[in-house]
Amino acid sequence: MRTPPLSVIVLATSIAVLAGAWFFQLVVGLVPCELCLAERWPWYIALVLSGVFLGLRRPEVDRYAPALLGLLFLCATGLAAYHVGVEQHWIAGPDACTVSGNHHAKTIEELTAEIMAAPVVRCDEIQWSLAGISLAGWDAILCVCMVVAAWNARRRRRLAEGYAA
Repeated sequence: MRTPPLSVIVLATSIAVLAGAWFFQLVVGLVPCELCLAERWPWYIALVLSGVFLGLRRPEVDRYAPALLGLLFLCATGLAAYHVGVEQHWIAGPDACTVSGNHHAKTIEELTAEIMAAPVVRCDEIQWSLAGISLAGWDAILCVCMVVAAWNARRRRRLAEGYAA
C-alpha cells in the first residue's frame, strides 16, 4: 500500500485538528485561552502550506516541504509543550492568562481593579482532558506525530533518490 504524500497527510490532519478546536469552542462551549488560540496558528499555516504544495505539484515541493513542515511542527510542539507546562504549574505562563500570587493592592479600589483585570479563561487551568491528557497535551502529541511524518517523508524521498537516510 502506498503512503499518501506528506501534504495530503498534513492537510487532512490540519482540517481535523482545527475542526476539533472549533467544535470544542462552539458546540461544547470551551472558551480558548490565549495559549490555546496561539496553538491554532501553526495548524492554520500548515493548512495553507499543504494546500499550496498540493496545488503546485513541483519536484521542489517534494524536496523542501518535509523540512519546512517539520520545522513548523517542531515549533508547534514547543508551544504546546509550553502550554502543558503552564497547565501543570511547572513553569510560569504569560501574565495575560495566568493568575500570580503577587497581589500589590493596598486599597479596595486597587484590589477591585486587579480582580477585574484578571483573565476570564486562564491558561494554567485544564478545562477538558481525555485519559488524563489535556487538549494542549493532545496538541503536543499530534505535533510530534507530524514531525515524525515529515521526517519519514524526507527519509523516503532520500532513499528513493539513492541517498542514505
